[in-house]
Amino acid sequence: MPAAATRSGSSEERVWVVPAALRPTFAERYGPVHAGEEADRRIQSLGVFGACGDRVTALAIALGRPPLIGIVDLKTRRNEPIDVAAFRPLAARRHVKVRNPAGMLTERLRRAVREMIDQGGGLVEVDGEEDLGALALVESLPLGATVIYGIPGEGVSFVAVDAVSKDHVRQLIGQMELRRLDLGT
Repeated sequence: MPAAATRSGSSEERVWVVPAALRPTFAERYGPVHAGEEADRRIQSLGVFGACGDRVTALAIALGRPPLIGIVDLKTRRNEPIDVAAFRPLAARRHVKVRNPAGMLTERLRRAVREMIDQGGGLVEVDGEEDLGALALVESLPLGATVIYGIPGEGVSFVAVDAVSKDHVRQLIGQMELRRLDLGT
């Protein structure tokens, strides 16, 4: 077999996949959900926080409260257009792009979130789907921080980062199927 056709184990990375049996668990709400002016007021009162999702990240920036870290995929579930210029304040700090397929949490995304937090924050742009990035935010943000993420048609969920939420995230990731996948470059 020609060398070009062989697969290198070094090009594969760890990914955690949500098994079908766990999908209802991942759909549960883990923090209070607020909409409209109440969501705006709560975002404006946050200390250190991370945002997962295009609309909620853009909202926080528009309110003059950019998150330490925002995770976006430049898509919305309603396929409403996103003005990528809205993310410039975060991207100006630091901007990284990572591949993260739908229904998965890649090691690349987890590592990008950790590094982004360690280096003062910025924007993580996901090629694929960013939804499970909220887990990486809870996992990596310091105790006392908050994670916000959008729930289409309902509002913004606010999750306090504390020992309980970190333990919950560790348990969820531990229940996911660990695989190795070649995500390319």
